[in-house]
Amino acid sequence: MTPSGAAVDAHRWPLTRRALLVFGAIALCAGCYGFSGGGGLPRNLKTVAIQPFDNQTAAPELQREIFDQLRTVLRDRLNLREAPEARADLVVRGTIVTYDVDLPLGATADARNTASNRRRLQLVIDIEIIESATSRVLLARKGLSREGQYAEGGEASGRKNALESIMADIVEGVQSQW
Repeated sequence: MTPSGAAVDAHRWPLTRRALLVFGAIALCAGCYGFSGGGGLPRNLKTVAIQPFDNQTAAPELQREIFDQLRTVLRDRLNLREAPEARADLVVRGTIVTYDVDLPLGATADARNTASNRRRLQLVIDIEIIESATSRVLLARKGLSREGQYAEGGEASGRKNALESIMADIVEGVQSQW
């Protein structure tokens, strides 16, 4: 009821007035929510030093690819800046244990008698991420293994898929500490 005694029918409000109320409520709620930065890490963890991984495989390019992927993922998904080990909040080290390629996955043939072979590769690493100030181990994974599938002759795409999966596991493992 209004002061004059007439009932207010909410359905008679002009559409623009209702829309403004809805958008105002959404804006008000959105102002209460925010990101603290750091990808879910404590505010004191801002920098990282990534040591080149020991490579126990016959593929020398893996060391560089893993290093580059780690730099990108830790910067973009965890909001960490690179720093020298002496000044870094976190230190990443690891070993590339296994890299097996050309493992048969299967073959297919179509009606035109053309065959295509699918292959897979397996990548296994050990990784350790340590908080420098406390020597606390944030992540320690031995034998972190992922496979990548690829068409015959497309090893690079299979390796990329395996690396992306490993990087997602690393980020998830670090974030799970908080």
